[in-house]
Amino acid sequence: MSSLTHVRRRNSSAWLIPNDGTRTNHQLRRDMRRFDDTDEVDLVVVGCGAGGSVLMQRLARAGWRVVGFDAGPFWDPDDDWVSDEAGSHDLYWTDPRVTAGENPVVLGSNNSGRGVGGSMVHFAGYAPRLHPSDFSTYSNDGVGADWPISYRELAPYYQLIEEELPVAGEDWPWGEPHSYPHQAHPISGNGMVFQRGALELGIPVRVGPVAITNGRFGNRPHCIYRGFCLQGCKVNAKASPLITHVPDALAHGAEIRAKAMVSAVVVDDDSGRVTGVRYFQGGVERFQRAAMVAVCGYAIETPRLLLNSATKRWPQGLANDHDQVGRYVMVQGAPQAAGRFDDEIRMYKAPPPEVTTEAFYETDPTKPYQRGFSIQTVSPLPITWAEHVAAQGHWGPVLREYMRDYVHWATLGALCELLPLAENRVTLDEEADRYGLPVARFTYSYCDNDNQLIDAARQRQREILEAAGATEVIVIDRTAHLVGGARMSATPEAGVVDRDLRSWSIPNLYLVDGSVLPTQGSANPALTIMALAARAADRLITGQRGGITAQ
Repeated sequence: MSSLTHVRRRNSSAWLIPNDGTRTNHQLRRDMRRFDDTDEVDLVVVGCGAGGSVLMQRLARAGWRVVGFDAGPFWDPDDDWVSDEAGSHDLYWTDPRVTAGENPVVLGSNNSGRGVGGSMVHFAGYAPRLHPSDFSTYSNDGVGADWPISYRELAPYYQLIEEELPVAGEDWPWGEPHSYPHQAHPISGNGMVFQRGALELGIPVRVGPVAITNGRFGNRPHCIYRGFCLQGCKVNAKASPLITHVPDALAHGAEIRAKAMVSAVVVDDDSGRVTGVRYFQGGVERFQRAAMVAVCGYAIETPRLLLNSATKRWPQGLANDHDQVGRYVMVQGAPQAAGRFDDEIRMYKAPPPEVTTEAFYETDPTKPYQRGFSIQTVSPLPITWAEHVAAQGHWGPVLREYMRDYVHWATLGALCELLPLAENRVTLDEEADRYGLPVARFTYSYCDNDNQLIDAARQRQREILEAAGATEVIVIDRTAHLVGGARMSATPEAGVVDRDLRSWSIPNLYLVDGSVLPTQGSANPALTIMALAARAADRLITGQRGGITAQ
């Protein structure tokens, strides 16, 4: 039996996409099962992004009665997504949040999403695995934290998700060497610049891995290299849960309630068990009964929801017996360097991530810092490119000249593994949102190791561009991705959920998103979140402690 047949047997989403030139199976959405608030469903999923959608799809296929809630809309790629940076603002979570600390993090377009599919709707498509070392950084390097699971336990789920997205890339030599289901995509001028500079310096690079079909996959077409991956893929070639897992979930009886903001997870203090969720939809607050709740709101909104759900038994917030909810939130340092070349590069003519290296991913004992960074191509579109230029202090006529010169620039981006620190956390602010709920206050500061790592990544990017022949190099500091805030742990005192992502203190409350990651590596987190969700679903379905059943 072919691998494609195996994929279709466990997830038919790619074959449920229309084959008539449109991008959305409206009939499937119209006909989806609908539950009453008074029905005690088997599971409520709060947030239909990377974690929530995979969990929902797996459990619906196993016959569970599942309702998914998302604060944002049910997107239609034909009508809702546009090839325009400014016109794509609605894809981001832009509700008020308060930031603080020595290095306050800019929240929005590069680290949060709103709507069914979550932030993967507008992620760049880059889908690497974590390394085995990421699961034991404290034991190996004396920093971070050890996971309560190993890479070996997650590896089979990485492979399953890579096949379902699917992921395209060259054979991968770093971490645990592995291959990908689709061959690598052709690369643009931006990728060629990176390859040329890396070759000159003796740095190994590879093309991929990206969650973008290389060739037809089910009813999904080949990538057309339009370059607007961050604005939502108009042709459905780039993976997002909206097209990779939601269709199969609906086909197997799941319901998704869009534009439904969950305001609290409701718990019976006497029994200590979840009984459902309160939510706003259409301006009305309602209550959905559930035998189990999985919160999948990501690193800011998951802690916020738990804190906003405080009861007499849990006055500091649900599952917060040891003051761990909201702590150890991490961002990745993401400095970008751009180089100017005499030739036209036209870096926008491809998906942003094309070529990457993980040669600097692991701790180097000759360096003064622990852990490392990865480097990949990025391709800022004109508005974002203007931000790069303005960050150098250029304005007016000089800015316009740089904008006219846009096609001559190539850009690299690093992902630096910043460390989990207890004081980097989400709490509740006095400010309230449109529903009257306290908004999240996110406090973040770098440590010395973080700063040293970012400096090293900046310098390495500059060296690569100069080795490729850049006549001018500019650098901008950024951050990317968010994980942590409700981490998994080996003991209740050290985290919020156990190795199966179940709350230590509330047996029918699960957290299935990036908030549970104890460390983040130098890899984009989407694939790991989806793999963790698939593992959690498998263990819920089987009720067993070991092995996987999905084939």
